[in-house]
Amino acid sequence: MFSGNRRILYLLPAAVFIVLCGFLLRGLSLDPALVPTALIDKAVPHFDLAPLDSQASPLASADLSGEVTLVNVFASWCGPCRIEHPLLMEIAEMDNINLYGINYKDDPAIARDWLTELGDPFTRIGADRDGRVAIELGVYGVPETFLIDREGRIRYKHVGPISEEDWSRELLPLIRNLRQ
Repeated sequence: MFSGNRRILYLLPAAVFIVLCGFLLRGLSLDPALVPTALIDKAVPHFDLAPLDSQASPLASADLSGEVTLVNVFASWCGPCRIEHPLLMEIAEMDNINLYGINYKDDPAIARDWLTELGDPFTRIGADRDGRVAIELGVYGVPETFLIDREGRIRYKHVGPISEEDWSRELLPLIRNLRQ
């Protein structure tokens, strides 16, 4: 009888390993861009960020009401931010699109050099040096972009770099709908 219990003890690590592998395989099949946020249809959390530098205007939650607004969380050290940047430059040239930036855990001088090199699409840029505002927004990583309605509510969150397809299929139709 004692030997039967020993066999079970020997099989227990294998069973635990198989269960863990199942969870990991399930996780690999999930789309990381579909990260849920509890803030959809809720007001933007209160914040008041200092400007990135003397060339930028500060950014506060109070600035995110009155018009439909896009808020892009970015950093100079972020490779995917560089990929989406040309599209942000195009978006900034469109009429009636407020595009604000939150510079996440970045050195302001390096961020300014990055914006000088690639172009600055943002009307306002707040410096989130310690990442507190990003945490309150539920940011998992950069870049992330939030669509804010006229009442200052978060209506959509895009995780990762925005592609032209994301822009034309998701964001632009939502912006048009919110403006009606």
